[in-house]
Amino acid sequence: MDEKLKFVARLLDGEKMAGLCREFGISRKTGYKIFARYKDCGLEGLTDRSRRPYRHANQLPFQIEQLIIHLKQDKPSWGAPKIRERLRRLYPDVQTPAISTVHAVLDRHGLVKRRKRRRYKAQGTSLSKPKAPNDLWCTDYKGEFMLADRRYCYPLTISDFASRYLIACDALASTKEAYAFTVFERIFKEFGLPQAIRTDNGIPFASPNALFGLSKLSVWWLRLGIDIERIKPGHPQQNGRHERMHLTLKKEATRPASPNFLQQQARFDDFIEEYNKERPHQALNMDTPAERYTPSTRPYRGLPDLDYPFHDKTIIVTNCGRICMGRRKINLTTVLAGQKVGVKQVDDQIWLVSFMQHDLGYFDDQTGRLEPIANPFGPNVLPMSPV
Repeated sequence: MDEKLKFVARLLDGEKMAGLCREFGISRKTGYKIFARYKDCGLEGLTDRSRRPYRHANQLPFQIEQLIIHLKQDKPSWGAPKIRERLRRLYPDVQTPAISTVHAVLDRHGLVKRRKRRRYKAQGTSLSKPKAPNDLWCTDYKGEFMLADRRYCYPLTISDFASRYLIACDALASTKEAYAFTVFERIFKEFGLPQAIRTDNGIPFASPNALFGLSKLSVWWLRLGIDIERIKPGHPQQNGRHERMHLTLKKEATRPASPNFLQQQARFDDFIEEYNKERPHQALNMDTPAERYTPSTRPYRGLPDLDYPFHDKTIIVTNCGRICMGRRKINLTTVLAGQKVGVKQVDDQIWLVSFMQHDLGYFDDQTGRLEPIANPFGPNVLPMSPV
């Protein structure tokens, strides 16, 4: 108020608007607005005005809101749809509010019980015991280390389980999935596709906040027809062959660290050549991995199209991780953004959502909230197993 009075007083004394606005740190538009209010309303025009709207076009009448609260108190187990219907029958002459409005009233008065979202907890998957090359690849990041130029290096490694063949060791500046996509696409083009890939539960191979721990990288693998295997958290021995290779890599190609990424990658390339073609392996009866490995017979040809002939609808997941059915939006997960999912009605107002051959969960027409079913990527447990 005092600043506005000073501003107006100096204008009345004949000072210029532009210079005063620069001095007070305001735009000329604001300056003219303040002066116009003073001329219209005097000193009262300089007081701060409320930004509250004069009226609320869709505000629910107080009496209706109280009726909703009383009905909920009488029927604590009823939700918004039932309470709205009860209100419509008891007071047919009153305009009945929408279900969302009833729910908002209940929520505002603390009458909605919120269900805790079941957070995904990594448990690992069933692990195969392959015998042939390309039945299973193993991948991981060898622990980061600092180069001589003070930048951190994150080596991404890929090896074949059966032959111990080291397929790739790339010096990366980050564990972001964009870098991993580039490496795997290059490797798939050169060596073909494996039947399965085994990883730990870390990023970018898995995502702790996504449905079933999926990540965009693992979804891409599934689209290519590659099964995903994850070791149990805290059990690196389940990927023991790959971890043992990391120990050799660390001793022979990272100490001391190279001056920069290019020179470090050159050392990794030399290590791959020696490890695969010169270094005998005791587990292979002193053969080299190159003598046991052959490229995959499954060439990489990009992503095949998805089709759901036995579902009622095929819907593309939006960038925000939703599927839209009419005006209803059902949240899935952002890692499936851009992917096609199948939706099939399995009961009255109950729908099943599937991705490829994997069933993800159910939702109903009332809530539109996906309820995940048993993790299709979890460990397989026999029906009579006590586990």
